[in-house]
Amino acid sequence: MADARSLTDLFGILGPRRVSEAASAVDTSVTHVTEVPYPTQALQKFLRCLHGAENPLILDLGPVVGSNVTFFGEQLGCRIRVEDVAADIDRHVKGGKLELLPEYFAGRFTPAPGSVDGILCWDILDYLDRPAAQALATALCRLLKPGGCLLGLFSTAETPGQVYTKYVVVDESTLRYRTYPGLRQRQRSLLNGDIIKLFKDLRVTDSFLMKSRLRKMLFRKPAPRA
Repeated sequence: MADARSLTDLFGILGPRRVSEAASAVDTSVTHVTEVPYPTQALQKFLRCLHGAENPLILDLGPVVGSNVTFFGEQLGCRIRVEDVAADIDRHVKGGKLELLPEYFAGRFTPAPGSVDGILCWDILDYLDRPAAQALATALCRLLKPGGCLLGLFSTAETPGQVYTKYVVVDESTLRYRTYPGLRQRQRSLLNGDIIKLFKDLRVTDSFLMKSRLRKMLFRKPAPRA
């Protein structure tokens, strides 16, 4: 079977009628998610940002969730690339090479600069130290088209143990999530000012602080000045 990224690149070609069938071949585990649903205005605004874009390209920082691919394919008729950055972090932990992550992220992504319409960053920056987080944020800013959007989640709550979070889209206003084992703990919580500095080339359009102490932020890349 082709890898997950190859499959997700095909979803924009298959179209909404066949996207569910294709997605089910990637990941069926999301049917077992039972966590309490959480409302999300940020996802609604992310979708509105991309509505009207012709054949948009979304970069999802993973892991692969088949139902998410189905949802975005049906909502936007988009192409999706899934890049599991948590797996990248774990590989560097295993190899004792965390200090190489900044250099790795600088060349990590293959889409051309300015070719991506939307990025689902989720909460992956919470697991990086400042140099690696800055390198990843800079790479993502470079990938976005002018007018493109990035959705990021940032937690200020303590999360015991070494776990990552898989976010599952229920509908445009609802998320479910569950944790799964990883090799890296959350690092120091990022303050608002820290986050804005990481994405200095983008503009914050919306910010929501949840009762769970999870901050959801939507960024947009401004058009270049004439």
